[in-house]
Amino acid sequence: MAILKILQYPDERLHKIAKKVEQVTDDTRRLIRDMAETMYAAPGVGLAATQVDVHLQLFVADVSETHNQLRVFINPEILALGGEEESEEGCLSVPGIYEKVTRAEKVTVRALDENGQPFTLEAEGFLAVCIQHEIDHLRGKVFVEHLSQLKQMRIRAKLKKRMREIL
Repeated sequence: MAILKILQYPDERLHKIAKKVEQVTDDTRRLIRDMAETMYAAPGVGLAATQVDVHLQLFVADVSETHNQLRVFINPEILALGGEEESEEGCLSVPGIYEKVTRAEKVTVRALDENGQPFTLEAEGFLAVCIQHEIDHLRGKVFVEHLSQLKQMRIRAKLKKRMREIL
């Protein structure tokens, strides 16, 4: 297993639209293991393949407090959305930035698991938010793009300043 490099916003590669996984193979499962290790090490609760510069419809998530309930979503498709809630979100690709985003409170998603078996999941609360956030990544959208243009400009400026301070 390996820790993968996570792309940082506003890297243009984060805006690539992911392609369907045609077949779940050993390479796919290796990517899943590497993504899970990367997510846990970061630490985070979700990671889309797009964030590690692999443009396939795949993400991993674990919103449990014990970090031992990994969920794998391959070719995820939202079937239904319900309700609305505003909650604070962060992102491994936008480190240190947390903002309130409005999303559906409940979501029904269909996907394949790490063995290529189809499943349907009804999720609510934090897991529902995480699923929508990661599917956005697969569609080439970063959570800050749900915010006003002014907030997006401020976030970009803050991240650029932080990068200058690091270098």
